[in-house]
Amino acid sequence: MIPFQTFAHLASLDLGAPAPKPTSVAGNQVEAALTLWTSPDGLAEVGVWECTPGRFTARRDTNSEICHIVSGRVTLHDEDGRTRDVGPGEMLVLPIGWKGEWTLHETTRKLYLIKYEKAS
Repeated sequence: MIPFQTFAHLASLDLGAPAPKPTSVAGNQVEAALTLWTSPDGLAEVGVWECTPGRFTARRDTNSEICHIVSGRVTLHDEDGRTRDVGPGEMLVLPIGWKGEWTLHETTRKLYLIKYEKAS
């Protein structure tokens, strides 16, 4: 039998000590994350991430990501100049190939699901 798992209190879960965000371009951001679950084949991961206000670059070259914003407010900017505001309770999908920037207007926490592509 394969057991299921549950995780509670995502808004207050201790993510550990924050560290400088390597792709930060404004705001001297720090981030912390905690992986909650990884699939047995290593192709899927679920976790919680938090970052301080500022702006950072992001790209999804080898994976797609689904994010549910737990707290905070962000603006996503894609390479084509499209922007979208996302806040608590909202979900966003970043497909493989997406490139852009995140602007965090306040400390933001998200639940994420990353799906990695199988190596060919």
